[in-house]
Amino acid sequence: MHEELIAQAQAWLTEDPDPETRTELARLIDAEDHTELAARFSGTLQFGTAGLRGELGAGPMRMNRSVVIRAAAGLAAYLKKQGQAGGLVVIGYDARHKSHDFAQDTAAVMTGAGLRAAVLPRPLPTPVLAFAIRHLGAVAGVEVTASHNPPRDNGYKVYLGDGSQIVPPADIDIAAEIAAVPSLTTVRRPTEGWDTLDDSVLDAYLARTDAVLSEGSPRTARTVYTAMHGVGKDVLLAAFARAGFPAPVLVAEQADPDPEFPTVAFPNPEEPGAMDLAFATARACETAPDLIIANDPDADRCAVAVQDGTDWRMLRGDEVGALLAAHLVRRGVTGTFAESIVSSSLLGRIAGKAGLPHVETLTGFKWIARAEGLRYGYEEALGYCVDPDGVRDKDGITAALLVTELASQLKEEGRTLLDLLDDLAVEHGLHATDQLSVRVEDLSLIAAAMRRLREQPPTELAGLPITRTDDLTKGTAELPPTDGLRYTLDGARVIVRPSGTEPKLKCYLEVVVPVGSHDDLPAARAKATALLESIKRDLSTAAGI
Repeated sequence: MHEELIAQAQAWLTEDPDPETRTELARLIDAEDHTELAARFSGTLQFGTAGLRGELGAGPMRMNRSVVIRAAAGLAAYLKKQGQAGGLVVIGYDARHKSHDFAQDTAAVMTGAGLRAAVLPRPLPTPVLAFAIRHLGAVAGVEVTASHNPPRDNGYKVYLGDGSQIVPPADIDIAAEIAAVPSLTTVRRPTEGWDTLDDSVLDAYLARTDAVLSEGSPRTARTVYTAMHGVGKDVLLAAFARAGFPAPVLVAEQADPDPEFPTVAFPNPEEPGAMDLAFATARACETAPDLIIANDPDADRCAVAVQDGTDWRMLRGDEVGALLAAHLVRRGVTGTFAESIVSSSLLGRIAGKAGLPHVETLTGFKWIARAEGLRYGYEEALGYCVDPDGVRDKDGITAALLVTELASQLKEEGRTLLDLLDDLAVEHGLHATDQLSVRVEDLSLIAAAMRRLREQPPTELAGLPITRTDDLTKGTAELPPTDGLRYTLDGARVIVRPSGTEPKLKCYLEVVVPVGSHDDLPAARAKATALLESIKRDLSTAAGI
């Protein structure tokens, strides 16, 4: 067994084009570190919610140049079988370790396979790549990013020519083509022949951002902004300047790209402590800002924080999702409002009252972006699509513009985002959401929890009877099959699913409490908080986590 493992590692070593990972793997072989080698050679990274994503390092279970070259070769083979030989593939990348190398390797493989390749001029937000695909008439796009994952990770996100991320069966077909690559020696990788784009694509994207705002709308809201050590700063500042908003106050320690993400445990605005420096910056401002905006490292997500009493708090993704929807309804937009099944049912209430179509999809913007007639889409994990004709994906830059316009409009009326949330609660009921998220080292614990819930299903949570259980692996009339469970309770909803991008079990909770008037809001909030905590406890026990 050990001999076979060493032989596997040595065969990989002979093909590895990267001196760093070659040195790393040679050291493991010399040390006969069978445990570590087994972890790296126990299979291959699989396409998940967002293509490939994993820890950097040597071997087929890590992100490295060998894995990326194979992935690019598989994608090229797939595109050619789709009759798109000679088509253009646009490649973007963030500022993480190895991102530039992976982008260059992808361009080389596409060129060698007879496709045309164009690489964005420097590390830029993911939505710029999603925009560039349709703007340039490409047949596919690749974004090298691990989004908000830990510093040691990187990833490979694949889009097709419609500007949306891949969905089945494309992901399965591409995976089969990757698996069919016999060896790296068969993959042609010329050293030139692709284009490096200039700033004209970025300029076209920025010109498009103007379209999300109403002509003549107020532009007075003051913001504090953090790029979370990612690539959002320059593009967001340019978009805000074009729009005529006051220049955001930057969180200096997190303003510039840094692949080590030194000030945060996880570079995700949702993680505890990630917004602390932004809050400190806001408190130190001479003139109190109206809101804090945060992007994740590849700037496709947007977090919003507001002053609540004497301090700052981050709004939930569902709260921002509802605020943007209400703003668009007030502006008189038409078209479909879409969200993932794990997001708040409040969007459906807002759309229904406005007479607009409403659609629920599986988790991820690869599904939301495909909603027919899409005008606005969001998911609770801080993702918002406010300009689907320009970017068929979540976009943290245009979402930041739109929420700042809303804050400006409310400011002119002597109101805040929190006032509008209160109004929505009185109009539609208080929709309170929360999440129970468990990060694991051992992925089998997630499978065990899902199995336990299926074999010993709970009959009630927080004293509320479960009126319906949907095992989403079977699919529904509206949804393709996915690994998840949905519980409908009297006045509440719970969805449990494994994360598609991280080693986490995620449980999404929502309770709806009727509200008679603004005076009833404090009691309704107290009731909702108690119910959510009780549901969390009971669900944790039922799942054994």
